[in-house]
Amino acid sequence: MKNLVQMLFTVLILFSCSSTGDIGSEDSDYSREDAVSSSSKSGDGGGTEPSGNGNQNSEAGIVTAGEWNDLENWDFWNNLNAGFDQENQENKNDYWTIFTNNRISVLVQNSSVAVANAKVELLKNGLPIWTAKTDNFGKAELWIDLFQKNTSVTLSDYQLKVNNEVINTPLKTFDEGVNTIAINTTTSNSNKVEISFIVDATGSMGDEINFLKDDLLDVLNKVKNNNSSKTLLTSSVFYRDEGDDYVTRKSDFSSNITTTISFIKKQNADGGGDYPEAVHSALDVAVNELSWSEDSKTKIAFLLLDAPPHYNTLVIENIQASITKAAAKGIKIIPITASGIDKGTEFLMRFCAILTNGTYTFITNHSGVGNEHIEATVGEYEVEKLNELMVRLINKYSE
Repeated sequence: MKNLVQMLFTVLILFSCSSTGDIGSEDSDYSREDAVSSSSKSGDGGGTEPSGNGNQNSEAGIVTAGEWNDLENWDFWNNLNAGFDQENQENKNDYWTIFTNNRISVLVQNSSVAVANAKVELLKNGLPIWTAKTDNFGKAELWIDLFQKNTSVTLSDYQLKVNNEVINTPLKTFDEGVNTIAINTTTSNSNKVEISFIVDATGSMGDEINFLKDDLLDVLNKVKNNNSSKTLLTSSVFYRDEGDDYVTRKSDFSSNITTTISFIKKQNADGGGDYPEAVHSALDVAVNELSWSEDSKTKIAFLLLDAPPHYNTLVIENIQASITKAAAKGIKIIPITASGIDKGTEFLMRFCAILTNGTYTFITNHSGVGNEHIEATVGEYEVEKLNELMVRLINKYSE
């Protein structure tokens, strides 16, 4: 997982610059030496001019990663869950008590133009059971009986409400298509972008946190210079585990990037003696205690971790509640998983992404950095530099 957290600040440097970041397929021969040769070797953290790829950090652009969007590969996801039930005798839906078989996909438009930040509610017999907000593409995802197994649904019991107006057209599940809703009003044209970084601060993160101290001033200057067209707010939550010096620490949203950088600069890695960590506590704080705005066009929570949450009923219910609240606020959870996670954690992170209209990202072995990473159970994907992948996703969801 080495060099993982430093990618956060490279994202801030490159944000608002167009970047595709593709460097090959999952069978690529991309190596650490290739990454080093393609990144800046002269940056000393003192505000020097960037190299041709805009990357100041001599260690940035080394860690490799992939992205897989289950919402855009729904047949693959459904077949995968069925396969786990048969082949491994362990169904991840049952394990986490999350069932995605009743998906309601919504597209909200005004004269064929996507409406962002629209409030979309799924009603059962007139009462709301799931709430989401449309993203910059006008899309929202809603769910029937998400936390209980139910394969038989009477759709006539359900309705949609968009911006407090009940929609009387018949509802359909995703298997039948997308529910396209035309409205005559628009939501805020806010150009506000809110990015939060939720980071494991246990002992395995020591190298990443210390590395940040070398390049913070340069990062801050580039962020200020490259984001004049957007109102960018950043925040961060660091977490460890019960019994450590702290469970969570937070720095709330600020339009002054110095605030976030200063907070992270003060952090160090320690604790976390056992394998599971307080992931549920970090999600709870990030979703419920950070000051997410009502009118932001883009809300992204990057969750960087290399270990699962503790496994018990209270923790699972807490995670489910945080996911539900994140969806209602329009926060996309984008996990970034590294060495150390198991398949159960991979699938929980994919659930977090799916239920909040996000996407799943994972560190790969191609760079040779860190310990062995498990192979994600996904289809064909592009291997990218992690920093450019994060930038691409921020750009995608804030365009």
